[in-house]
Formats: sequence, structure tokens, C-alpha cells
Amino acid sequence: MIEPGNAPFPGMDPYLEQPQLWPDVHASLIAAIRDQLQQQIVPRYTAIITPYMAFESLEITPVRVAIPDVAVLEHDWAARSPAAVAIAEAPLTMRAEMEIPTRYGRIEVRTVADNVLVTAIELLSPANKRPGQAGADAYEKKRQELFKSSAHLLEIDLLRAGQRPRLSRPLPNAPYFIFLSRVQRRPEVATWPLSLRAAIPVVPVPLRAPDPDVPLDLTAAIRQIYRNARYDVQVDYRLPPPHPELSADDAAWLDAHLHAVGLRNAV
Repeated sequence: MIEPGNAPFPGMDPYLEQPQLWPDVHASLIAAIRDQLQQQIVPRYTAIITPYMAFESLEITPVRVAIPDVAVLEHDWAARSPAAVAIAEAPLTMRAEMEIPTRYGRIEVRTVADNVLVTAIELLSPANKRPGQAGADAYEKKRQELFKSSAHLLEIDLLRAGQRPRLSRPLPNAPYFIFLSRVQRRPEVATWPLSLRAAIPVVPVPLRAPDPDVPLDLTAAIRQIYRNARYDVQVDYRLPPPHPELSADDAAWLDAHLHAVGLRNAV
């Protein structure tokens, strides 16, 4: 059994990918990463959160309409006429997909002395991965600009849906990935495929030579934000995780794991 408030997965929790949760997860994780790095890199460097706005299709909770105790009504006398045509009510009520502005952030590791960008850290959002000019194409353009700069790029992809960052070869089958492009090793990109079944490995965040890399423990960051935000009371683990569907093997493992930690009851 797992204690209330504790993250139930060894690494990334696929239920945190839910559209209504992800903006909060993203903001919390960006802040946790910044805080974790900051204590390791000062006073020579500083980690700064740079906000940006993206338009996302999110699940919007319907607004509850209050009915007043007293109302002033305007009578529609035409509707009372015997000659009025009966108007049919719509047989279905559907929901339109609405794109709303959503605030995200990225991390920039900069030198304190001269404010030079050393490492950019991107936690990918759905907008970065949506096919098309306003989504993945726009992100790829920004990515290529960073490749031409003197800054390292660390990309963290904790979303199973959407288009992955572009590489020269197809990626292995995995739900999540981390990519690191070091200035001195381009065009090579160090790649970590991540599994649902294991903790996320500690990855390096490069600084300016000759300063050594600093470690980034994403598993610890996810556990911290899960506990602080109490995502356990916002997620129903009896349901399947959000789309896309897991592989048959991962779905079977997930079901067995959630039973083992007491978040699903035996049928």
C-alpha cells in the first residue's frame, strides 16, 4: 500500500499527462528543477524561469449558472400566437474544442558575471509537439537556432502524445525521452529512453568548461511536486491513463502495479 500523497509510480506518472492537470504539473516541475539546480550552480551561474504563452486545447469545466430567486422576464408575445412555428430543440449537445492561452516556462542557466546563456532546459508542452506550423514546426525552428548558438540544450519529453523532437533516426519504442545536445558534440544528441517501470535516471546539466556537469534528479522532482500538489486526490487511478493508449505490455504492468499499491481493487 502507498501512503496518501506519495507518487505511485517509480518515475513519470502517465496520469499527470491529463490536459486539465498538465499546465499545473509543468509549472510545478519547472520550478522544482530550477530550485534543484540553483543550489548547485550559484554563485557562478543562475537558473532563470523564462515564461512563454501557448494556445492549448484543454478540458474546460462548464460554468455553473446560478438561478436568481427573483427575475424580471420579458414576454415573447409572438411565441404565444397560434400561428407561431414550433422550434425543434437540438437532439444532441456536444462540446467544441477550444484553444485557450496557457502559460508555460523554460529554464535558462546563465552566467552571473556576463549573463550569457549556457544551457537551455525545455520541458516539452503539447504546443511544442502538435503537428503544424504553429506547433512542432515552430519549436523545431527555435531548436535549430539553439543548435547554432554556444548554448547546450536539454529537452525533457514527459508526454507520450504528439511529435517528438526531430532526430536523424527513428527513436526506440518508449513512452518518454530526455535529449541532451552539448555544444562541443553537435550534431550528436545523447538520448535517454524512459520506462514507466523504473525511476528516471539522473541526467547531467552541462555548464561552461572547465566546470563539471551538475546532476538533475527528475524522479525526486516529480515526487516532490506530486506530494506538494496532492495530485493523488485529483486522479482516479481506476480509469485508464489519458491517450495515447499504452502498449499491451505496459498496460498489463500498469494494472498489476496499481493493484499492488492499493489504487485499484481486485475484480
